Amino acid sequence: MKILIADKLHEDGIQVFLDNGLEIIKSYTITKEDLKNEIGKYDGIVVRSRTKLTSDVLENAKNLKVIGRAGVGLDNVDLKKAEELKIKVFNTPEAPSVSVAELTVGLILSIVRHISKADETLHNNQWLKGDYMGYTIQGKKVGLIGFGNIGQAVAKRCAALEMQVGIFDVVQEIIETANELGYKIYSSVDELVQDAQIISLHVPITPQTENIINESKLKLMKKEAIIINTARGGLIDEKALVNALENGYIAGAALDVYKEEPLKDEGLINCKKNLILTPHIGSQTAETQIQASVQIAEKISNFLKNL
Repeated sequence: MKILIADKLHEDGIQVFLDNGLEIIKSYTITKEDLKNEIGKYDGIVVRSRTKLTSDVLENAKNLKVIGRAGVGLDNVDLKKAEELKIKVFNTPEAPSVSVAELTVGLILSIVRHISKADETLHNNQWLKGDYMGYTIQGKKVGLIGFGNIGQAVAKRCAALEMQVGIFDVVQEIIETANELGYKIYSSVDELVQDAQIISLHVPITPQTENIINESKLKLMKKEAIIINTARGGLIDEKALVNALENGYIAGAALDVYKEEPLKDEGLINCKKNLILTPHIGSQTAETQIQASVQIAEKISNFLKNL
């Protein structure tokens, strides 16, 4: 059986495929048009976030049996079309939990202590100690919208820093888990954003969650509130966020994900009001890349062996 690796995969994952007797074709820069022409030759395909497996691409996947997404989000895969064509879809939600959680906490600290700006100005030979009054996060309320693998990892780290953790989720089992851990349960996003000083997003992008943080939600937040998005672009109305920052509705924000990637939105790029931007690096650690690659290779290999 032949597997197309359409986005870069760590060699440890490649070796898992080879050990299972699968033929591997690497094509890390394949275009959408070429993929349409080539995908029919393969039994399986592995993607990350670059490659988009849209309906028109999958229409040509006459022999495809399995799709593997080395990562969490599946918004670049047309799941409805895959189900229609009886193509199994796997992802690796476990792999990036720690790395994304660590980035989230790092961004919280960077905002509240003005680390990014303080570093930038000192490199410009400006000693602006008085300009960077921050606050301690001990005792502060952090509200997590979404409490899956990554949300739980963030909560654990925030609790270790003696923050008050609260969550909003719509899955009853997840709510029960949070309750057992002693975290506050918010009944709505509105309640969470009005109460928490630090808000962090950990939900997938769906029609229900798109722009879950919009102008009205931003206006409900405390003026000292900050918001973090290391989950998916499109969860925050980016224009409304820039407006909220520039008009002082909230104190700061940090984004690792964007509605359009690479980021081209000049409003975000040019906003100087305590906004930290990073280029979707949540899972960019050596350990996470290995784990995601090995896990997706194992899932696909086991699936194909059992056909």
